[in-house]
Amino acid sequence: MTQTAAKRNPASVPTTRSSDAAVATRAPRRRGRVGQERTNWSTLVILLLCALTVLLPLYVTISMSLKSTSQAVDGNAFSLPSPIDFSGFAQAWELTNFPVAFLISLFITAGTVVGTVILGALASYAIVRNWDHRLFRWSFFYLLTALFLPFPVVALPQIQLTGLVGLANPVGVIILKIMFELSFSILLFTAFLRSIPLELEESARIDGATTWQTFRRLIFPLLAPMSATVAIFAFLASWNDFMMPSLIIADSAQQTLPVVQSIFQTQFSNNYNVSFASYLMAMAPAIIVYLFTQRWVMEGVTQGAVKG
Repeated sequence: MTQTAAKRNPASVPTTRSSDAAVATRAPRRRGRVGQERTNWSTLVILLLCALTVLLPLYVTISMSLKSTSQAVDGNAFSLPSPIDFSGFAQAWELTNFPVAFLISLFITAGTVVGTVILGALASYAIVRNWDHRLFRWSFFYLLTALFLPFPVVALPQIQLTGLVGLANPVGVIILKIMFELSFSILLFTAFLRSIPLELEESARIDGATTWQTFRRLIFPLLAPMSATVAIFAFLASWNDFMMPSLIIADSAQQTLPVVQSIFQTQFSNNYNVSFASYLMAMAPAIIVYLFTQRWVMEGVTQGAVKG
């Protein structure tokens, strides 16, 4: 028996070694395949072209705003300012009454962002948790129809309605902006809320929490990534809006920055350095906000797409 076992053991050792050698010879092949992956040059070229469509206009805006009046009309928009002249910013500050227009734009944008996030989250929570009821289900589809309804289609009725109820002012713009932004925010919030299990709410209700307490203390904090995404989209849409404030606000002294800057398209059309300086000052807050929050935007959209 001992001799038989001794005869079997040497036979098993080469088998193990041969299998290890086979694994060792296969491993470099996998590394070779990974190392041979090629760069997708066509995708890279497309991305570079898309980046140029954003970077070139931004470069022209910065360059023109730092030029003097004579340099701005020399016909070479891509040339560097020599010397750098900041007089365009001072003139734009005075011509547009920048502090007042900036505060009005900030007031409208802040009201739109806060209202869109809070109302969108509340409406989405009610719809998702009552999806089995026909009223809530059809209200979701009804709200989504506003995505296909641009403001110019209903501009005239909205102008007449806001005038009748005394809302031809920035407050009326805030209300209308929230109404038009709710559709997209509800679409994002509902996709995210479907990923939150009901067990979390049930545990909170066992502890005695009401529906409002459950939403405020449990659900709304979980919506932070998507709330940031909705807030950024609402901020950009409200800050850059020209048509709605120009049609709704009756008092010219209460107009927003995009509307006030329309003066550069008339009697000041030759002052390119002044107009570009004004545009740069107006777009600076939006650029700064987006640069610091783009990670949350991508995170919220990705989580909503994957979990929804």
